[in-house]
Amino acid sequence: MTDYGHELLFGTFITPTNQVPQHAVQLAQASEAAGLDLATFQDHPYQPGFLDTWTLLSYVAAQTSSIRLSGNVINLPLRGPAVLARAAASLDLLSGGRIELGLGAGGFWDPIVAMGGDRLAPGESVTALEEGIDIIRGIWDAGNPERLVVDGKHHQVVGAKRGPAPAHDIEIWLGALKPRMLRLIGRKADGWLPSLGYMKGLDQLTDSNARIDDAAVGAGRDPRDIRRLVNVNGRFAAEPSQQLLVGPPAQWAEQLAVLALEYGMSTFILAGDDPNAIALFGQEVAPATRALVTAERGA
Repeated sequence: MTDYGHELLFGTFITPTNQVPQHAVQLAQASEAAGLDLATFQDHPYQPGFLDTWTLLSYVAAQTSSIRLSGNVINLPLRGPAVLARAAASLDLLSGGRIELGLGAGGFWDPIVAMGGDRLAPGESVTALEEGIDIIRGIWDAGNPERLVVDGKHHQVVGAKRGPAPAHDIEIWLGALKPRMLRLIGRKADGWLPSLGYMKGLDQLTDSNARIDDAAVGAGRDPRDIRRLVNVNGRFAAEPSQQLLVGPPAQWAEQLAVLALEYGMSTFILAGDDPNAIALFGQEVAPATRALVTAERGA
């Protein structure tokens, strides 16, 4: 049984389609109205049917007041880390500390190359992501008088000025499934953000958490400092079922409580663009899940 004791958070994973440009904005506003903590958006800069995610994040930040925002996850191969760091810090300052930074190493290399990015082998992409994290954190370290130097194999900065510092300590969450990426999370990230639909069963959560924890301990970190997030898919139905997240809100709450208490997950992000599902998730599932987890932790 693994419960890292994190505060439970609930959010949405919204498709940034540009066919009706305001639709993604309205879903983020619906997420806020439902009492959710977080609205996140896919980032595929090579997809002409999508709005640019960073532009969308900036616009949504101006159209909301309390909900936290993140890419899920930002495509680092097409977004230079030094400029991305300044963009994230700037938007965090403008939004009153509501930005988090989900990052990905890339995976769809043909369209990435078509947009001007470099094709990287799996190991190279992890190295590039680690270098990117070092650059991002270095830029945010505005109190350090020394200019930033990171001489990486894939990303370099040579004497860059630091700053601005964000309004709060922006968390870096990595979308990852493979062992080397999981070890990187343990060493340097603030959170793990997989999609449950890509996993081979709940046991993979246990195994992956163990890899992250071992790497964290090896780096002198407390594994409890690393948040465990998960994108989830499901369907609300009137009658209970034996399927995971297919049934009424009470069933969802019971199953998410198990994911929190037994598998260590503490942030649940609902994938989908149905405003009715968003309302149920925020108004019924989230408070019921919190009540179950609080009662169990108290016991």
